[in-house]
Amino acid sequence: MEITAKTAQQLRLTEEEFELIKKKLGRTPNFNELCAFSGMWSEHCSYKNSIKWLKTLPREGGRMLVKAGEENAGLMDIGDGLGVVFKIESHNHPSAIEPFQGAATGVGGIHRDIFTMGARPIAALNSLRFGKLEEDKTQHLLSGVVHGIGHYGNCFGVPTVGGEIYFDQCYHTNPLVNAMSVGIVKAGETVSATAKGKGNPVMFVGSATGKDGIGGASFASADITAESAEELPAVQVGDPFQEKKLLEACLEVIQTGAVVGMQDMGAAGIICSTAEMSAKGEVGMRIDLDKVPTRQKNMKTWELLLSESQERMLLVAEKGREEEVTAIFEKWDLPCSVIGEVTDDGLLKFYMHGELEAEIPAYELVLGGGAPQYERTYKEPGYFAEIKKFKATDIAVPEDLKVIAEKLIQLPSIASKKWIYTQYDSMVGTVNASTNSPTDAAIVTVKGTKKGLAVTTDCNSRYVYADPYKGAMIAVSEAARNIVCSGGQPLGITNCLNFGNPYDPQVYYQFVHAIKGMGEACVKFDTPVTGGNVSFYNQNPDGPVNPTPTIGMVGLLDDIATKTTLDFKEEGDIIYVLGKSTNDICSSEYLHSVLGVKYSPAPYFDLDEEKQLQDKVATLISKKAIQSAHDISEGGLFVMLCESGFTNDLGFSIITKDSLRKDAFLFGEGQSRVVVTVALDDISEFESLVGDFPCEKIGVVSGGEIVVDGEFWGGIDWWQEKYDTAIETYLQKESAGSALSAI
Repeated sequence: MEITAKTAQQLRLTEEEFELIKKKLGRTPNFNELCAFSGMWSEHCSYKNSIKWLKTLPREGGRMLVKAGEENAGLMDIGDGLGVVFKIESHNHPSAIEPFQGAATGVGGIHRDIFTMGARPIAALNSLRFGKLEEDKTQHLLSGVVHGIGHYGNCFGVPTVGGEIYFDQCYHTNPLVNAMSVGIVKAGETVSATAKGKGNPVMFVGSATGKDGIGGASFASADITAESAEELPAVQVGDPFQEKKLLEACLEVIQTGAVVGMQDMGAAGIICSTAEMSAKGEVGMRIDLDKVPTRQKNMKTWELLLSESQERMLLVAEKGREEEVTAIFEKWDLPCSVIGEVTDDGLLKFYMHGELEAEIPAYELVLGGGAPQYERTYKEPGYFAEIKKFKATDIAVPEDLKVIAEKLIQLPSIASKKWIYTQYDSMVGTVNASTNSPTDAAIVTVKGTKKGLAVTTDCNSRYVYADPYKGAMIAVSEAARNIVCSGGQPLGITNCLNFGNPYDPQVYYQFVHAIKGMGEACVKFDTPVTGGNVSFYNQNPDGPVNPTPTIGMVGLLDDIATKTTLDFKEEGDIIYVLGKSTNDICSSEYLHSVLGVKYSPAPYFDLDEEKQLQDKVATLISKKAIQSAHDISEGGLFVMLCESGFTNDLGFSIITKDSLRKDAFLFGEGQSRVVVTVALDDISEFESLVGDFPCEKIGVVSGGEIVVDGEFWGGIDWWQEKYDTAIETYLQKESAGSALSAI
C-alpha cells in the first residue's frame, strides 16, 4: 500500500504534517505508523493548537505537589500525609452521537485518571450543556447522558455530589458533557505514569481489547456534521463493574511496591500510553501486540494500536515480580499479560507474531515532544459590534416584577434539577456532607480525619461569549466564591476548555482571551491550574457553541465543622448583601431568556473587589458571625433568596434599593455579591467585622411569606412548587412518548 499525503489527510493529518513526519522518521511511514501519528497528533492528544497558550497559565504554587501536565491528574497537599487528586475532561463528541455510552465512558475514563495515580476516587461531578429543553433532540441527548452518568457512577460506587446544567440553542447539535473526579491518596503511595528500567516488563491489565473506540481521539478532533453518526464505532463501550475490579486490583498491586509506572489507556489507546510513558522516562519499549488480550479475532496492528476499549491499563513492573503482579489481577478475574519490555533506545517497536510492524521514536509522538505546536491567528468576533450597541436605558423596567420573577424561576437553567440528580447515587461511600444541608459547593468528608473537601464546577458561558477575558475570570471567581461561601479555602483548579474550531480566527480569539482571564484570576486566588483538557471543534453547520471554559475547583476545610450552608435558619434573622450592588442587567437570564436580548456586555465585575469579598466572607465564617451564605449568580438576588428559603420553608421580606433599577436589584447578575443572614444576637459583632466593606441590610427572614417593597408575592411553598415542577411545563409541550418520560 502506497502511503501518500492523501492517505494522511484521510486520517485527519495535514499535508504539512505528513511531510514533517517523513522528516522526523527519515523515511515515509507505513500505514501503522501513520495511524499512530494520526492519533497522537490529533488535537485531542497533542493540544497542537492550544499548548502555547496553556503554558501561560499558573501551573505551580500553593499546595501543588506536581506541576500541571506531569501526571494524569493534579495532586495537591491537604495535610496529615494526604493529597487530593482531581481532574475534569470532556466527552462531548461521543455523547453527541451515542449519549448513553458517550457519557458513561466519560465518567469511567476520568475515574481511571485518578486511580492510575494510586488515589481512590471519592466524588464525581459533571458540567452539562444542551439545546432547548422543549426540543425532541435535546430530550433524547439529555436522557441518554443522564442515564449514562447515573449508570456508570452508581455501579462503580462513587457518589455524584455536584455539577451544573445549562440549556441554550447553541448546544443543540453539539452538547457538552464534562466529567470530574476527585480522589484521596496517602503520601508515598502515588504512582507516576513513567516507564523506566531497561528490561522491566510492560504489562497489559484490565479488559480485553476490541474494535470499539478505534480512532476516538481523531473523532473528537473534528466538527460534528450530518455524517458523524456514521462514525459510531468510534464511541467506546464501558463496563463499570469491570472498572470497579480494576480499581481495587490497581490499588492493591501498588501496595506491593512492584509497580514502576502505570497509565490509563485512554484516548488513542495503546499507542498513547506506550508513547507517553516512554517519552516521560526517556526510554523505549518493545511491544508484542499479538500478546494483547482481545475480544475479537484477527485484529489488525493499527486497530490494536488505536482501540480505545475501556477499563484498561498499561503497567511497568519490576523485573522478576511479574508473577506477583499477575496473581493480584487473576484474583480479581482480570486479564493480565506481559506484552513487552522497556528498552533504552527511545524507540517504540511494535511486533505481530515476530514481525516488526511499526518503529517510531516515542518523543516524536507526544505533547511537549515532537508533536507540532501552532499559534493560530485570531481577530475580534464580529458580534462584538452588536454587544457594544447595547444600552440598558433602552430597556424599560417592567411594571409587574412578580411576573418576571415567576418566569425566571421556571427557566430550565435555573429551576430545580432534582429530576436529574435523583438518578445519581449521591450517598454511596457516605462521604457526601451536603445532601440534607445545601451548600454553594458540595462538601465531602475525608474519612479518618476532621477535614472536608469543597468541590464545584462552574462556568457561565454567556458571560464568556460577551467578553471572553472577563467571562473566564468570572468562571474562576465564582468557583472560588462557592467554595469560600461553603467554608472552604480554594486550593486549585482543573479546566475543561470547550470551544469551536481553532482555525476560525474569531473562535481562537475567544480561546486566547479566555486563557488570559483565567490565568489572571488563578494568580489572584492562588489557585494554580493542575491540568484538564482542551476540547476544540465543538461546532456544527450552524456555528460554534458558546465558549465554555468549565472550571473544576477543589477547596479544603481543615475542620468540616466550619461548613457553611446556604439555607435560611430562623425566622427573624437579618438578611444582608455583601459586595457592591450595581445598576446592571447585562448578560443576565432576565435580559437574555425572559426579554430575549441576545447581545449585551458581561455583567459588572472587578477582580480586586471579588478577592476582598471572599476574604471578608471567610473571616465572617471563621468568626461564626453568619448563619448562612449564598452567592448571587444566575437569576440574581430574588432567585438566590428563594433557594435559601426552600429547605426550611422560610420566606423573606425585602426592600429594594431606591438608587437602582428594580429589575437590576432583583434580577441583575452583577458579580462579587453574597447573601448572608445574621442572627439578631450577632448583629453587633457582624457589623463590626464588616467595617467599611460594602454591605447592605435588605430585609428579614420570614415565617414563609415573600414580601417585596411591602407587596405580598405569595408563600415560599408556592414559589417552590413553581421551581420544582418547571420541567413539566416543557415536557407537556411534547408527546407522551417523550424521551424524558423515564426521568
